Amino acid sequence: MIKTDIIIIGAGPVGLFTIFEAGLMKLRCHVIDAIPQVGGQLKEIYPKKPIYDIPGFPSILAGDLIDNLQKQAAPFQPGYTLGERAEKIEKQEDGTFVVTTSEGTVHKAPSVIIAGGLGSFEPRKPLIEKLEKYEKKGVEYMVKAPSDFLNKRIFISGGGDSALDWAIYFAEKGNLPVGLVHRSDMFRAHKDSVDQIYRLQETGKIELYTHAEIKGINGDKELESVEVHQKDSAPKTISVDYWLPLFGLAPKLGPIGNWGLDIEKNAIKVDHTLDYQTNIPGVFAVGDVNTYPGKLKLILCGFHEATLAVQSCYKIIHPEKKFTMKYTTVQGVQGFEKVV
Repeated sequence: MIKTDIIIIGAGPVGLFTIFEAGLMKLRCHVIDAIPQVGGQLKEIYPKKPIYDIPGFPSILAGDLIDNLQKQAAPFQPGYTLGERAEKIEKQEDGTFVVTTSEGTVHKAPSVIIAGGLGSFEPRKPLIEKLEKYEKKGVEYMVKAPSDFLNKRIFISGGGDSALDWAIYFAEKGNLPVGLVHRSDMFRAHKDSVDQIYRLQETGKIELYTHAEIKGINGDKELESVEVHQKDSAPKTISVDYWLPLFGLAPKLGPIGNWGLDIEKNAIKVDHTLDYQTNIPGVFAVGDVNTYPGKLKLILCGFHEATLAVQSCYKIIHPEKKFTMKYTTVQGVQGFEKVV
């Protein structure tokens, strides 16, 4: 069991900033996210997209914003459970909460802050026969441990940043060519990544199939081959160890909807007059996952909400103490680098 002061559900920008605000108050945080890396949709879906409404930055790439927030949170030594979805939350007799993930990892804390953005992101799955039979037996929608895929025969489907980034990674790190399949010859990924794919194709490290789809998968107990259907070509059956259909992630409220929270139009209702607490005392919701009169779905607003939620978490965790908030220009953060 992982014990901490605040369990944060969601490792997007608001979740990461929550770590910083909690750290200033010497509160420990542990973050849970279904995506196997921090950053939420900013990192997973559009890391190269410029953002224009972050104070102090006329423009900043989404991926760079996440990198900066990670660095800002790092001195407070947060814990992370990534690649696992928060499945259920249970309030204990002593008032604490136990959050269990889809992989059975158990976390315990006096307070929970849900910073889940638009909810849990789930992979967009291709409509293909026998797909479920091979899930986690050769068909993977996310890369949690890259070393497991090295020097394996891999085919990747998709035309976005995630598909191309992983194709480049495995082509450069491994000693076997990587297959990349895309339905057109127009990619949604960053131009530098597209150029790199074509360079790797020239050296034989990438086998590129454009205007193509994988329409069949085969194997006995595990995936053994894929059927590639390419325009103006006869279908090909190719032996593989792994197929990664990386078509992006779709936001869904997921298990959060079963936790007894007040839900309105797929968002969590909160007390906006004080601290963004939900109808369950000790559980807060900040960022795009919450709703209240006048709600604006902006990262900036999520930062503000997280700051006030952490103040109330401190009162729950240390009811006997009074915390006086000082300006960071006065107190800095150096005195809080080791939160134990």
